[in-house]
Amino acid sequence: MYAVIRTGGKQYRVAPGDVVKIEKVETADSDVQTVEFSDVLAVSGEPGTIARPASAKVTAEVIGDGRHAKILVFHLKRKKQYKKLQGHRQAFTEVRIKTIEVDGVPYGAAV
Repeated sequence: MYAVIRTGGKQYRVAPGDVVKIEKVETADSDVQTVEFSDVLAVSGEPGTIARPASAKVTAEVIGDGRHAKILVFHLKRKKQYKKLQGHRQAFTEVRIKTIEVDGVPYGAAV
């Protein structure tokens, strides 16, 4: 069982029990450690089949926040004495997928 969700301008293929690093998610309460994704694009229950559900949501628990490794952006115009170096670290939120609910039927991780 897996689902394809959209969050932060990207699409992720998730299954119950997966740990995924997504774009930083701001939660209203810092005590709330669950995130719900309602933008579910597709769901697959068995190998070889995929469907677009009428109503589906994915629930995940927040493990933590962090930042990826630094990416260096370097610009150079040769013979003009122009150099520019800039670094960037993208923030992320690490989540563990708990359940995928499709048309009112929840599917959890097989333990």
